[in-house]
Amino acid sequence: MELGLTFPLQRFLKQKTPGYGIEPDRRFCWDLHCIDLRGRKCLLAVHCHTRYTFVYYDAAPFQWADLPGLFRQGLTESLSAAGFSPIQTEEYLRRANSIALTRTHGRREVAFLNRAWEDVLALDLCLDTASQTQPLLDHAVNTRPSRCAGFEGLGTGLERMRNAFHTGGY
Repeated sequence: MELGLTFPLQRFLKQKTPGYGIEPDRRFCWDLHCIDLRGRKCLLAVHCHTRYTFVYYDAAPFQWADLPGLFRQGLTESLSAAGFSPIQTEEYLRRANSIALTRTHGRREVAFLNRAWEDVLALDLCLDTASQTQPLLDHAVNTRPSRCAGFEGLGTGLERMRNAFHTGGY
């Protein structure tokens, strides 16, 4: 699995620019960004294929130091809250193999990440500042009609992700 880091996230983490990804299957690619919500640093993760999005609120410095672990935790908790079984999530992570940090996955994917970020900001009332996991915010963003790199036309990130899991795409 490839995690594409935006330039602002690379600067925040004080990391050198990683190499380009080599994963041809966007179903195993995510782009990650660091955003501020109510003055706290948060992880924004957007699936390149479906535009399924999750936010991990107020990540601590030790969590940022283990970005793959932070991503896995956020993904697992978000998918669980969205109704995906632990078995489905584990199978997806198993099929995705190890995590590699890369550059973002292209202009089009970053444009969809920016749209997801705009949706997060517009739906900020769903933010629960008492929890790092944001099931209400994630649900609000993922049920909003949007476009993505992996599908034509409008759809929702949640619907696309469910269909991919249901049809055995993961």
